[in-house]
Amino acid sequence: MVHITTPEVVKNTFIFESAAGVASVRSLRSMEHAPGFLKVVNEARPKVKELDLDQARARLKENAVLVDVREDSEWQAGHAAEAQHLGKGVLERDIEKMFPDAAREIIFYCGGGYRSVLAAEVAQRMGYKNVASLKGGYKAMVQSGWPMRKG
Repeated sequence: MVHITTPEVVKNTFIFESAAGVASVRSLRSMEHAPGFLKVVNEARPKVKELDLDQARARLKENAVLVDVREDSEWQAGHAAEAQHLGKGVLERDIEKMFPDAAREIIFYCGGGYRSVLAAEVAQRMGYKNVASLKGGYKAMVQSGWPMRKG
C-alpha cells in the first residue's frame, strides 16, 4: 500500500509523494470528465445554489457548516480546516444522522465543484432547504490560501 502525503501546490499543480518517494502530479486545471457525468452535473446545476469563496466565508461566519464530499483518500490528503467529511458515496445514507435539521445551512465542496453540485441536489431532494455548492471546490480553496488540515 502506498501512503500519500499532503499535496504540495506548485503553479496550478498538485504534487503527491508516496512513502517510497515516488511523486505523482495532478493538474489543478480542468480535468477531462466523462460526457455522461457532465450531463448529469449540468442538469443539476440550475437547481442548486452555488457560492463563490467570499460568499462561503460570509455564510460560515453566520453558522453555516462546510461539508467535504470527496473520497476518504482525498480528505486524508488535505481538507478545509473547518470542514466535516461526508463522502458523496454515503451522503444519502448518513446526512440525516449528521444534520438532522433540514433547515441547517450546508455548503458542500468537492475537488472542483462538480460532485458538490450533485450532493447539493440530492440533499435538496431529501428535503434539505438551505444547501449550496462551493464553486471551484478544493482547488479554488487551495489557490486562495484557505486554511487546510490533513488527516
